Amino acid sequence: MTLSDLIAHLAAHAPAFARRLEAAGLTAADIRTEDDLSRLPVLRKDDLIELQAQDPPFGGLLAVEIGALKRVFQSPGPIYEPEADRPDYWRWASALEAAGFHAGDVVLNAFGYHLTPAGAMFEEGLRAVGCTVLPGGVGNQEQQVQAMHALGVNGYIGLPSYLKALLDKADALGLSLQVEKAFVTAEPLPPSLRAELQNRGVATVRQGYGTAECGNLGYECEAEDGWHVPEDVIVQICDINTGQPLPPGEVGEVVVTVLHEEYALVRFGTGDLSALNTEPCFCGRATPRLVGWLGRVGDAVKVRGMFLHPRQLRGLMARFPEVARWQAVITREAHKDYLTLEIVAPDAPADLEDRLAAAARDAIKFRLAVRRVAELPPDAPPIRDTRTWE
Repeated sequence: MTLSDLIAHLAAHAPAFARRLEAAGLTAADIRTEDDLSRLPVLRKDDLIELQAQDPPFGGLLAVEIGALKRVFQSPGPIYEPEADRPDYWRWASALEAAGFHAGDVVLNAFGYHLTPAGAMFEEGLRAVGCTVLPGGVGNQEQQVQAMHALGVNGYIGLPSYLKALLDKADALGLSLQVEKAFVTAEPLPPSLRAELQNRGVATVRQGYGTAECGNLGYECEAEDGWHVPEDVIVQICDINTGQPLPPGEVGEVVVTVLHEEYALVRFGTGDLSALNTEPCFCGRATPRLVGWLGRVGDAVKVRGMFLHPRQLRGLMARFPEVARWQAVITREAHKDYLTLEIVAPDAPADLEDRLAAAARDAIKFRLAVRRVAELPPDAPPIRDTRTWE
């Protein structure tokens, strides 16, 4: 299906997309090329949350009946993500092939399978290249290590920090692992951590980039010099104020058009910052490369592979009027993220910390420590990120 055919189809079957075109003074016939897409304003994550809240569950962007879908996911926001009933809907197969995954591999998938899409999307990609999947998720490290040892798991999908934790656990248990390849994403991969994993036997450690809404948006080749943009998606780097595409090398927001006829995700702003490198890569792939993750446009930050937004924290803290001031603090030690909620609550009962931690696990799906402090500045931001990356 050509881009012009896709736009016409989505305009006819996804009412919210038709309204986006109309609001921009456009018709479907006006969008025929990638350059034409820039005439349509960027749809941001907050816009998507608002659309879905006003017209649940998909904000009028779904172009098929919900009963035709394979899965539906819920990510923080909340945002509902549809998965159409087709193989490798999230398009990770090309990234996994570039990292050396193939038929016969036995792979631990350490992304979560509960509500959010990462676990299922990578399982689809692994199955598309013929791998056998051990669906591990996050947690139960001792049980996972025992299974990896018993099954001869030779591949890994997940956070790079979690792979390190599993190797540490295997050492503590005196069990040998055979992991020789890893595809990691959802958090930065510092050079020191890549080197440590390789020194501990994981010969190939490649990283990729994607989102819960869009799936695969970039992956490393053997050059390990940026993330190749897949051929089956349109990725633009756009000015954060005007939404217009920027020349190669300039830093802007990653804006995505997914070429799927089931869901109108057109000119979607990921909120991530990057730049495009269009110089030839010695691997021979012709697609441009994203130079890496260069920060965020908005206020959300990623902790342990999941976005944490001030809006989530404000909703949580509204349940605890006895807290006068608060701030979430993110730290990182030994390639592991820690989240602490600092609170000013001098007159609150002694069980406040336990109640807050339990409410956070339930409401925003984050495990955090709660620490009382004597004071916080009146203008303290809701999130303070102290992490540094190499």
